[in-house]
Amino acid sequence: MSAPTVVEAPSGPWYRGATKNQWRAFAGAYLGWMLDVMDLIIFSFVISYVIAEFGADAGAAGLVASGTLIASAFGGIVFGFLADRIGRTKSMMLSILCYSIGTLLCGFAPNLQMLFVFRIIVGLGVGGEWGAGAALVSETWPARHRGKVMAWVQSAFATGYALAAVVAAIAIPLGGWRWAFFVGVIPAILAFWVRHNTEESDIWKKTQRVSAAGAVKKLFAEHRRVVLACLGFTAAASCGYWGLFTWVPSYLSTPTADGGQGLDLLKSTTWIIIMQVGAAAGFISFGYISDRIGRRKTFMFFFVAAAVMVPVFMLVRGDVAVIIFGACMAFVGTGFYSGFGPTFAELFPTEIRAFAQGFIYNTGRAISALAPAMVGFLLLTFGPTVALGSTAGFYLLAAILVFFFLPETRGKVLESDSVESSSPATNGGTGVAA
Repeated sequence: MSAPTVVEAPSGPWYRGATKNQWRAFAGAYLGWMLDVMDLIIFSFVISYVIAEFGADAGAAGLVASGTLIASAFGGIVFGFLADRIGRTKSMMLSILCYSIGTLLCGFAPNLQMLFVFRIIVGLGVGGEWGAGAALVSETWPARHRGKVMAWVQSAFATGYALAAVVAAIAIPLGGWRWAFFVGVIPAILAFWVRHNTEESDIWKKTQRVSAAGAVKKLFAEHRRVVLACLGFTAAASCGYWGLFTWVPSYLSTPTADGGQGLDLLKSTTWIIIMQVGAAAGFISFGYISDRIGRRKTFMFFFVAAAVMVPVFMLVRGDVAVIIFGACMAFVGTGFYSGFGPTFAELFPTEIRAFAQGFIYNTGRAISALAPAMVGFLLLTFGPTVALGSTAGFYLLAAILVFFFLPETRGKVLESDSVESSSPATNGGTGVAA
C-alpha cells in the first residue's frame, strides 16, 4: 500500500481557535459515545443477577453479550450508510434513540430469550452512533489535531464505562438489576439536543451522495485491501478487549476460592472506576502519541503492551496490586480505540467515510462477539485466570497484523482540510503538503 500524502503539523494546542460548530460536533460525539458505552456496558454489571434470576449459566449469559456485539455490525452498516446519505447528525440522533429504547426494554425482559432480543436492539443503535460521530468530528476538526481530538472523544468510552458502574452500584441495591436498564433511557434526551444544535460538516454538504449499491462497490471493489487490513486488526483487538472486559466485573466479585478477587459491589465499583481512569489516560495518550510518531507505531506499542499486561493482571493478588495493574492494563488494553476513528477517516473518501468506519469498526466488534462467549465457556472448564488470560493472544495478533498490513496515515489531508488550512484561527497556520 502506498503512503498517503501528509501535511506538516505545526505546534499549538488543539483547542486554540476552535469554532462553535467544532465544539458542538465534539460535544455531540462525546456525549453520544459516553451514553452509548454506558448502555452497552451495564449488562456486564448485571450478568450475575441475570444468571441467578433466569437460571442460566455463564455460557448463556456470554451469548447475550455476544449477540449485542453482532447486532452492532448491522447497526454500523445501516446507520453508517444513513450518515453518508442523510447526514451525520440525523444518523447520530436516530442511533441514540435506538439504543436508549432498547436499553429501557431490557428492564422489562421476562426471560433470557427476550433479554437477548432487546439487547439486539441496543446493539443496532450502539453500532450506528460511533461511525456517524467519528466522521463528523474527523471532518470538522483540522488534520494536524485529528488524532488528539478523536482521542478526547474516544475517552468518553472510559467515562461511559465508569458511569455504568455508578448506575449499577446505585440502582441495583435500591431497585434491583432491572433499574440499571431503566436508567439507560436517559440518553434519548441527548438525541434531540444533537438534532437541534449540531450542524453537518461542510465537507459532507459538498460531497455527492452515492446509492447503497455504489457505496458497497466503492468500499469492497476500490478499497478492498484496506478494508481487509483494517478489519483484521480491529477484530483481533476487539476480541482482546471484549473477551477480557466483559468478564472483569464478574471476576472481581468472584470469591477467591473460585479464582476471583472476592470484592463486594462497592469495592468492585471503585476498582472499575479507577481502571477507567487508566483507560481514559490511555485514550488521550494514544491521540497525542499517534499525532507525533504515527498511527502504526502507536498501535503496535499499545497492542504488545496489552498482551504483556493481561496475564500479569490475572496473576496479581491484593487490593493495591489490583488497582495498579488494573489501571495499567486498562491504559494499554483500551486506549488503542482512539486510533480507529482518525485512521479510518484518513483511509476512505468522504462519500463512504461513515459507511466504511461503521462497517469496519462494528464488523470487527461483531467478530469479537465470539470472545465473551469463548471466555464464558472457558470459565466453566479452566477458571478465570486461564479464561481471561487467554485474551492476551488476540492483542498480540492485532500487533502483528498492524505491522504487516496497515499503511501510515498520520496527517493525511481530507477534502475539507485544504479549505480549513486557510484559516489561521482554526488551524494555527497553513499546512503544506509534503
